[in-house]
Amino acid sequence: MKTPIGHDTKQDILQHLLKRVEVTAQEFAEKLDISPQAIRKHLKDLEAEGLIYHTAEQVGMGRPQFIYALTASGRDRFPDSYNQFAVNFLDTLIDTLGKEQVSEVLHKQWQRKAQDYKLQLGEGVLRHRLEKLAEIRRAEGYVTEWFAVESTESVDQSFVFTEYNCAIAHVAESFPSVCGHELEMFATVLDCPVERTHWMVNGEHRCGYLIHKL
Repeated sequence: MKTPIGHDTKQDILQHLLKRVEVTAQEFAEKLDISPQAIRKHLKDLEAEGLIYHTAEQVGMGRPQFIYALTASGRDRFPDSYNQFAVNFLDTLIDTLGKEQVSEVLHKQWQRKAQDYKLQLGEGVLRHRLEKLAEIRRAEGYVTEWFAVESTESVDQSFVFTEYNCAIAHVAESFPSVCGHELEMFATVLDCPVERTHWMVNGEHRCGYLIHKL
């Protein structure tokens, strides 16, 4: 399907790079279904804005191809952190209340969020609740995907839930325990075991979760 006139192609490019990390101009053209010439103009504009950069990669005997990736400014276009105030505020709470009490406060906050999500998800099969959860997270600014994993070893079906940006990235860097609370929150919301497969805190470009259907 052709990209509609007036559609924000540059935003699509940034979001695609958030998911794929490195992409060629030809891959963009095929993914977004617009001409390579139009893609190169958008890429040139985004480079001029400091949102992406490119490296040259030699392939065979021909001309090198350009590989594009996000700059730090490009990633900042997505909600990937609370500001430094949140980190400083937690530091102050720890100095005042102690680490254990602050951890308990954070845990209760995630419990409240889990209950809010559960009310929005309602009843239904896991697939439908997972689809609704992804919609909610996207509305909150997350770039989220999910898909089913078919297994020949079991009749049960598992799902992969992926988020390519994080609203609490800076907080998680200083307080990794919040990610544990988030993992517990997903398990509570979906009423099934959830296993972390990828973690931005470990330097990966996404947070990934394997969800096991009971």
